[in-house]
Amino acid sequence: MSASPPMVERAENINALLAAAGWAGAERSALAGDASARRYLRLRLKDRTAILMDAPPEAGSDVTPFVEVAGHLRGLGLSAPQILAADEAAGLLLLEDLGDALFARVLEDQPDREPALYAAATDLLVTLQAAPAWRACATWDTGHLVALVDEILDWLPLARQDAKGAISAGLETVLKGLPPFEPVMALRDYHAENLIWLPDRKGLAQVGLLDFQDAFLGHPVYDLVSLLSDARRDVPEALRHEMIGRFAAAKGISEDDMRHAAAAIGVQRNLRILGVFARLARRDGKPGYLRFVPRVWAHVQRDLAHPALAPLKAAIDSDMTPPTDQQTAEPCPTA
Repeated sequence: MSASPPMVERAENINALLAAAGWAGAERSALAGDASARRYLRLRLKDRTAILMDAPPEAGSDVTPFVEVAGHLRGLGLSAPQILAADEAAGLLLLEDLGDALFARVLEDQPDREPALYAAATDLLVTLQAAPAWRACATWDTGHLVALVDEILDWLPLARQDAKGAISAGLETVLKGLPPFEPVMALRDYHAENLIWLPDRKGLAQVGLLDFQDAFLGHPVYDLVSLLSDARRDVPEALRHEMIGRFAAAKGISEDDMRHAAAAIGVQRNLRILGVFARLARRDGKPGYLRFVPRVWAHVQRDLAHPALAPLKAAIDSDMTPPTDQQTAEPCPTA
């Protein structure tokens, strides 16, 4: 007897998980996904809802980190989704449905709530970083941060073939020049599309958390930069300055040191984002992310204006062409 086709076997795995969890026969509707191979379905059964995460292992997904980080966050009293049922070997999780009130959507309708929501998200980071980190976190040191940018530069419009070396060297110099810091847990993609407002809960539990499976140990400012230099929405500069000051005061770090770190980590993160967006467009046929390129490039330029980033600014100014829609018009590189 021949093996079941992969799609048939996947459907059987899903049906088995839902039946065992008491969700057989639930209505299913697709939710917006992300840049990964994961997909999400909202399930409705009478007056209940839940979320199915479908993360095929054969596509490189592993749900175990999500399960473990979710447990860690919930143990701190934070609002990660409860795991209702799991088939980790098959890459399937049934999750608590935290709803649709993403910070980004709430602020479209109620922009006056921006200071309060960003303050809550900033304060959550202080609490998260004060607790022991999830034990399995990898560490992102200076060498790793530089390597993450170096490996993606091939997808960006560079002025000359050997520009990668100059940009990477400039970034390494800038990161090594940061004041010493104690590595803390970072959730990596901490921004308004991954935070859910839960007004019926109390305190920091009002901030629902998504997309945290790639948590790592790194610089305390990393998640704050992710929040305040958002690729998908504009954060007012005055609010950005206020939240950096709020975070610095709560952490007991000088505001000058925090702004220095925010600029350096911000350039690292946003250069990598630009490369990822270009790769998604040129290699994977997903040009939708290119609409965010002007905003991300503006973040890079703003942060390069910090005096401590002069070595990196010189390299980027001379060796990188401002990324635009030419990324989709040019031939795909061989990287």
